[in-house]
Amino acid sequence: MSVFDGLKFRKVTSPVHNLDPRMKFIYVIVIFVSAILFSSIIPLMVLFVMQLPFVFVAKVQKQWVRSLRGAAFLALFIFIINIVTSYFGNNFTLLASNIEAAIALTLRFVVLIESFSVFFLTTSPDHLGLALEQSRVPYEFAFAFTTAVRFVPVLAEEAQTIMDAQKARGLELEKGNLLKRIRNYIPVLIPLIVSAIRRSLELAEAMESRAWGASKKRTNLFSLKLHKGDYALLALSIGVLVGAIYISFFVSIPTITSLF
Repeated sequence: MSVFDGLKFRKVTSPVHNLDPRMKFIYVIVIFVSAILFSSIIPLMVLFVMQLPFVFVAKVQKQWVRSLRGAAFLALFIFIINIVTSYFGNNFTLLASNIEAAIALTLRFVVLIESFSVFFLTTSPDHLGLALEQSRVPYEFAFAFTTAVRFVPVLAEEAQTIMDAQKARGLELEKGNLLKRIRNYIPVLIPLIVSAIRRSLELAEAMESRAWGASKKRTNLFSLKLHKGDYALLALSIGVLVGAIYISFFVSIPTITSLF
């Protein structure tokens, strides 16, 4: 469940936290598009390293590492699936280029997880909802999105609590074959689903008691304004996007196998 730590906002005073959520989201989308454009290791490594200054300036290294550690299983699964597919698709032969392609696809997944983790770790759900409203997104959709962002880490913590409680009662989650492990998670999933339904009902009652949706013209105490750092991040995002498009179409990127 540590992968969900990357979706939990950490309140720290830093220049990255003070950036406008809209500009940070644009930067994340640019990284997402750039990662999709490239299929070789070298540019993907550059995209990975580009996120590190944001992590250290925002002082969220521990949470960021935990989110990557939680995503390691999915990354390993992507790598193995690509290796197996290449092996059987090439008449039971595995080339160095196939291994490099599998590593590149895995690294692409890590870059995407890394960028979104930095965004959610440094963006308050309140500011995120306010940014969506100021971007003319209907309030119902903005509220649903920010509520989901708030409840994902909460449900992850509750799932971990349920797992610890079931282990204390003798449930062995890590033993047995794959099918047995899946069956062992049923005593965890059922209480978690019941708890999620209970939370949703409580939230619905709280919203009704506060006359949610009674006023169509909502007002906010605060409003987001762009500052110099936001414009600098926007310029960086545009530069990265233009550079990524130019390099992917007009520059021949060497592979690791060709270099060695």
